[in-house]
Amino acid sequence: MVDGPRSAGSHRAWLEAEAQRLYAFALGARLDRGFGWLDADGRVEPDRPRALWINARFTHVFALADMLGYPGAGALCEHGVKALLEDFADPEHGGWFAEVGPDGPVRTDKEAYGSAFVILALSSATQAGRPGARQALRAALDTVARRFWREDEGAVCEAWDRDWSTCEAYRGANANMHMVEAFLAASEALDDELWAQRALRIAERLIDGVARANGWRVAEHFDTAWTPLPDYNADNPDHPFRPYGITPGHGLEWARLLIGLRVRLADSPAWLMEAAAQLFARATAEGWAEPGGFVYTTHADGRPCVERRLHWVVTEAIAAAATLQEATGEGLYEDWYRRSWAFAAGHLIDRERGSWRHELDTRLHPVAGVWAGKPDVYHAFQAVLIPGLPLAGSVAGSLKKHQFS
Repeated sequence: MVDGPRSAGSHRAWLEAEAQRLYAFALGARLDRGFGWLDADGRVEPDRPRALWINARFTHVFALADMLGYPGAGALCEHGVKALLEDFADPEHGGWFAEVGPDGPVRTDKEAYGSAFVILALSSATQAGRPGARQALRAALDTVARRFWREDEGAVCEAWDRDWSTCEAYRGANANMHMVEAFLAASEALDDELWAQRALRIAERLIDGVARANGWRVAEHFDTAWTPLPDYNADNPDHPFRPYGITPGHGLEWARLLIGLRVRLADSPAWLMEAAAQLFARATAEGWAEPGGFVYTTHADGRPCVERRLHWVVTEAIAAAATLQEATGEGLYEDWYRRSWAFAAGHLIDRERGSWRHELDTRLHPVAGVWAGKPDVYHAFQAVLIPGLPLAGSVAGSLKKHQFS
């Protein structure tokens, strides 16, 4: 390890304090059933339906907090798992509703994106030793394998209607990226390399294939034959899940996940290390912009498109830089780690109202365009944990390895 802030005890203490602060903010998301969407002050927005991905992300965070020994976190993790199994699960057709309200489902689509976070949450709950989580994880993986995984494509499809009769004529890199994260977590939780091999197949298509051919820019949108759709959402460029163009933050996130794959696989291909470094280089070269921070999206040629700064992109820069520095020992990643934390501490961490400001304009003033409120602690919580943990396929796997090291 290169000497620097990451190896300093005082920095580790600072990260631990930030994790506790984020955990305290996350406590406000608890509802009688599951977890809700938090506003800028950490209060649940009462008129919003409960979203599957939000409930699953909080469940994952509380599982990690449970592994860290935070009192009460285990019960919160179980609270989230119960909501996934009882409120979001479709008892008639299987799978999970995208959104539910007080009287039941309000959006019945079955989406790969949200399903990936169900797998992630149940994997982390399994690693935390929560009762029933392992059985629930196996059942959830069976659903994903039957309904979303396409063996002939080596990837997952995007979304279905409620009874699985109509599949959306679209393939997305975002959902597949998070399925890589989920499959790696499941592989570690169950000690089953099948899921890591499926994660590798997704990465082979989207990174070793498409991104490599595209100058290490990650194309996001495809038709069912995996032909890129470069103009997708050109009229809605700042879409929160399917923005137009290239998303540098996903290049950073993929870089971290590829290192996780490299660690998890018994026989990992050499291209994973090369691709992780190249993705990081491209994302930082084209994503970082003056007066600081990463733009949300760029055009296909790397020119900035949506120039607002989203907090999750910086968290992924932090996590990727820490992971790559640990894997390679190269000082340039320590430099990016310092730069990213300096920006986060100066502009994103909200000491007055809690958590992190989720979005800034080009003058680095808080705005709410792509996101309203502060619904997400998942990205920031992982960013403060990863720098202090050994390399593994998942954050929960890193914590488990750390506990026994």
